[in-house]
Amino acid sequence: MIETVFLALGLVLIVEGLAYALAPSLVEQMLEMLRMLPEATRRHVGLLAIALGVVLVWVARALGA
Repeated sequence: MIETVFLALGLVLIVEGLAYALAPSLVEQMLEMLRMLPEATRRHVGLLAIALGVVLVWVARALGA
């Protein structure tokens, strides 16, 4: 179980690091766009991301990961 947690965290850090390393100005633009969104919309986006993550983990586990 802990191996899966470490794997997931490692993959998240790789993806996040790639975004900052390859397109730092794009990250800044995205942050500005997020600042312009109302708080409720940002909350809904976060909840949608959580739901999508749960579905992806569920599918991965169902496939034997």
